[in-house]
Amino acid sequence: MKLAHIFENNESWIQSKLDVDPDYFKNLSTGQNPDILYIGCSDSRVTAEELMGVTSGDAFVHRNIANMVPNTDLSSMSVIEYAVKHLEVKHVVVCGHYYCGGVKAAMEPADLGILNPWLRNIRDVYRIHHDELEAIDNEEARYKRLVELNVQEQCINVIKTPVVQQAAKNRGIKIHGWVFDIHTGKLIDLKINFEKILEDIMEIYRLD
Repeated sequence: MKLAHIFENNESWIQSKLDVDPDYFKNLSTGQNPDILYIGCSDSRVTAEELMGVTSGDAFVHRNIANMVPNTDLSSMSVIEYAVKHLEVKHVVVCGHYYCGGVKAAMEPADLGILNPWLRNIRDVYRIHHDELEAIDNEEARYKRLVELNVQEQCINVIKTPVVQQAAKNRGIKIHGWVFDIHTGKLIDLKINFEKILEDIMEIYRLD
């Protein structure tokens, strides 16, 4: 794609919005009040707003390699703090996708330089669920299951944060784990039992 085309596309997009609502950008500039914090993968094939069918202002979006929520990552932690405490989102979604390059790289014994500490978080997920994953003979099925388990563990990491624990207690925020199937375009709800996980981890991770 030529970069010049991006600016042409931008002009067309502006006009398409104004054709429907002449005050679209005036209203957009007044502030944001999203219901959803979406934490997804940086993969160029997985665009948050498009796959959810939402428009500008509906979702606060954070993306990184393999939709990770490590407690040492100030970017992820700052996004969660801001979205939950200040924007008061009602839902936090962690969305992974099948055939994720980050998850695939974590499954292979290779030195990937600066990526090593990031991918180690996914390898930790493999270690935690080692017995289940090793029992899956089909490599593709094991790969897809690790994508799902990684989403589950990142949801748990979200729940461990104090701001989410407080929001769960005070206003009933919900956490969701989804997977996007690139082969079909479908969003799959992993039906993460937020309340059960919160109850199970409170003994160790309670912060209030």
